Amino acid sequence: MPIRPPRGRRATIRSALVAAAAAVLTAALLTPAAAQAAPRESTPVYSYAHAVRESVWVDTGLDGDGDGKRGRVAADIVRPAEPARQGRKVPVVMDASPYYSCCGRGNESQVKTYDASGHVVRMPLFYDNYFVPRGYAFVGVDLAGTNRSDGCVDVGGRSDIRSAKAVVDWLNGRAKAYTTRTGGKAVRATWTNGRTGMIGKSWDGTIANGVAATGVKGLRTIVPISAISSWYDYYFAEGAPLYDGGPDDLAGYVESQETQAHCAAVRKRLADGSPRSGDWTPLWTERDYVKDARKVRASVFVAQGMQDLNVRTKHFGQWWDALAQHGVKRKLWLSQTGHVDPFDYRRGAWVDTLHRWFDHELLGYDNGIDREPMADVERHPDQWVTSASWPPHGTRATTVRPAPGDRPGVGTLGLRPAGGTETFTDDPRLSETDWAAHLTTPSAEKAGFLTAPLSHDLRLSGSATVTVTATPTTTSAHLSAVLVDLGPDTIRDYADAAEGITTLTRRSCWGESTAGDSACFKETRAKTAKVDYTVFSRGWADLGHYASPARGVPLTPGRAYPITLHLAATDHVVPRGHRLALIVAGTDRDLIDPPSTRPTLTVDLSGTAARLPLVGGAPAFTRATAGTTAGATAPAPLTGVRAPHRARHIPS
Repeated sequence: MPIRPPRGRRATIRSALVAAAAAVLTAALLTPAAAQAAPRESTPVYSYAHAVRESVWVDTGLDGDGDGKRGRVAADIVRPAEPARQGRKVPVVMDASPYYSCCGRGNESQVKTYDASGHVVRMPLFYDNYFVPRGYAFVGVDLAGTNRSDGCVDVGGRSDIRSAKAVVDWLNGRAKAYTTRTGGKAVRATWTNGRTGMIGKSWDGTIANGVAATGVKGLRTIVPISAISSWYDYYFAEGAPLYDGGPDDLAGYVESQETQAHCAAVRKRLADGSPRSGDWTPLWTERDYVKDARKVRASVFVAQGMQDLNVRTKHFGQWWDALAQHGVKRKLWLSQTGHVDPFDYRRGAWVDTLHRWFDHELLGYDNGIDREPMADVERHPDQWVTSASWPPHGTRATTVRPAPGDRPGVGTLGLRPAGGTETFTDDPRLSETDWAAHLTTPSAEKAGFLTAPLSHDLRLSGSATVTVTATPTTTSAHLSAVLVDLGPDTIRDYADAAEGITTLTRRSCWGESTAGDSACFKETRAKTAKVDYTVFSRGWADLGHYASPARGVPLTPGRAYPITLHLAATDHVVPRGHRLALIVAGTDRDLIDPPSTRPTLTVDLSGTAARLPLVGGAPAFTRATAGTTAGATAPAPLTGVRAPHRARHIPS
């Protein structure tokens, strides 16, 4: 039977409750915000079918094509009509791209289409379909020299960045725009509050990085997906050419037909400023955004495929570290894919996370995303883990050293310094997959060093370096260093043409559609491969650049040279029972170009070491390798993904 308080006490409690209820009601009437909780999510309450579609041409302040006139860049806009009628201003999601007419965007290579009046009908990707009904404007900017914009493409340089920054300035009332490409009727962005978030994959995301590095006011957040942070590192690795083309080729590929005829001088400057020697020049300084990380005001949400061999993960790694040094707010997604958009490997979670990120950063909604784990990492296909910070707390750069084994070219890997040498001959016909397939057997073209099978998992999280002291027999030499997880696994097939996904025929819809712009896109699933080993990080260098990236020199045969290779950032767990391996070799076929000679190199093991970002540091390595023995030699050849294949070098 429930216990009741005495009658007088009941009256006192009843009176107190009535008074409290009256106080709450009064407070609610006096403070409307209390009567209605602050919003936590924008909802699709605006009409996409009746959205305003308009185009403006923004004055960049530059005469990029040398015609004596200030250039203008085209910005196509889709925005909800209702807020402007109600006197409210909206934030902007913006994607500045060179690909809106030449190459297309997304997994289905969509391009912009226009009606007879020149207004955009189809905007590629889902951003406008999804965010415009939720109270955002979407702005698709044609970079200078592309589609409907003036100027010339300068591949990440002043023109590229200024053409996109000018639009952010216009959105914030600091630049001029016009209703036509050549006319004099000015137009102001009275419908926006100026709060802008830039997003894009590859070159588009690179522009977001570059604009953020100017410190422009009004840019609140960027979402760079597989984006470049320094254009030198797109074309070279410590002096070693990654491909046989340069930025001049890339400019010619994306320029509109109208601009190609009068942009030859710009392409020549690009060619002259990026010699195939691999030397650092002023052209690369202009296109290095990492050095300007201190200027970044925007928050940064990075998405990157850890097996991206187009825009390699060194880009996000060095950008991430520089932003961290300057206290920039960051979030991270790392997948097992190659150069793939998160929309095509984790669609539902990506749209939800991106939605919440923009709501928080552009609308100011307190939805808790800033208190969630910093990083999402794909550990196995479609299996994700989170990290409260990235790299995780307790990650330490740990020096691991190679040592000779009982067979030539097959050594050990441990914490203790060792002497001795290993020798290999550069064979440009072979790649990292050839080396790894024969990792446990002697071969003339590489030197491999392995731990014993691990007794505990070992996690690497961040960027590694490998310092090699090598003596060449010729006047030129290239070096490769790769980290390998030796053991059976099922991984995303990043070496396949689709880089880890299979595109299906069925579609799913993300936002609202019109007759000319569908919000429905082909679904995908993970494409996997069963392997005996996984190459999970790699780096390259030209030994002639041992002293400085600014200038390579001919080598003196017989002289020892030390050089440090910066490996791609990663987050990988070498599981219990697997072995961690380091391979040092020459040309990595189709990932770097070969040197002018074919050297034999002798590696001094006392001057060679890897600095690995180990979660738990040296004690974790000791624990994982303690009490283990070498075990039986794995049969060769081992099975991995197919060898890297050369494709046209385009960040798309």
